[in-house]
Amino acid sequence: MITRRGFFKLVGGGIAGVMSLGGYAFAYEPLARLGIARYRLTPPGWTPGLKLRVVALADIHACEPWMSANRITAICHRANELEGDVTVLLGDYASGMNMVTQYVHSSQWSKALATLQAPLGVHAIMGNHDWWEDRTAQKNGGMTFGHRALADVGIPVYGNRAVRLEKDGRGFWFAGLEDQLALLPGRKWGRTRMLGLDDLDGTMAQVTDDAPVILLAHEPDIFPRVPERVSLTLSGHTHGGQIRFLGRSPIVPSRYGNRYAYGHIVEEGRNIIVSGGLGCSIAPVRFGVPPEIVVIDLG
Repeated sequence: MITRRGFFKLVGGGIAGVMSLGGYAFAYEPLARLGIARYRLTPPGWTPGLKLRVVALADIHACEPWMSANRITAICHRANELEGDVTVLLGDYASGMNMVTQYVHSSQWSKALATLQAPLGVHAIMGNHDWWEDRTAQKNGGMTFGHRALADVGIPVYGNRAVRLEKDGRGFWFAGLEDQLALLPGRKWGRTRMLGLDDLDGTMAQVTDDAPVILLAHEPDIFPRVPERVSLTLSGHTHGGQIRFLGRSPIVPSRYGNRYAYGHIVEEGRNIIVSGGLGCSIAPVRFGVPPEIVVIDLG
C-alpha cells in the first residue's frame, strides 16, 4: 500500500516529468535542434546518368524568438555546406503564429535566404501562411509580400510555372504550384469557402520534353492527383505534425491525416518526400520531429 509520503513523491515526480517534457518541446527542440534528413532514390523515368542533389528548406515561419533572421542565416549556412546542386524553398516564410515577441519583416527573412548558394540556383514556392498573412493579397489578389521579398533578392518564385534546368548536359524540370489553400473564406473577402490557386494541369502543360519533372507543392494533399509523368513531388506544410510519437502524429494539417504527414512515401510507383520543416505554426512546440533540412540524392 502506498503511503501518503510515497503518493506525493509519485505525483511530484510525475509533475516534474511533465514539466521537463514541456520544456523540451517548447524551448529545446524547436529552438536548438537542427537535423539533416537524407534520402537517396532513383525514381521511375529518371534520366540515366543524371546525378542531382537537391537541398530543401520548408516552413521557416520567421518570428522572434523562435526563428530569427540570424537563425535563418545560420540554417542557410548549414544548407550551403551540404553542397546541393540546387536548393528549393517550399513555402511558409511568414510567421503563422501569435505567440511571438516580434515579427521578422519579409525584408529581413528574405535577406537571410539570399545567402543560400547552389550551382543551379535557389527556387521557391509560396505556402498558405504567406497568403493568409497578407490582407491585401487576400482581398485583391496579386503578389503577396513574400513574392515581392524573394523577387527583391533575386530568388525566383514559381506560381504554376515550369522551368527546365540542366546538369552535365542532362535536363530536368522544376514545376512549382501556387498554394492550394491560398484564399481564406469569410464575408470580408467575399468568399464562402477556401480557394486554392494551384493549377496542376496548366503547370504540367508547360513541360515540353520527356526530361524528368520535380514538382514543388507546399501541401502534400495534391499527391493523389499527381501524374506518373512527375518523377518526384516535394512538399512541406505538415511539420510532421509538430508532435510525433512512434512514427505517427495526433494532429496533421491534411485531409489525409498521417498518410502524407512526413518522409518518403511511394504510392503506385510515384514518389513524394514531405519535409518536417524548420519552424512552428499555431503554437511554438515540437516533439519527436525536430527542425530539419532535407537532402535528396537522385540518380
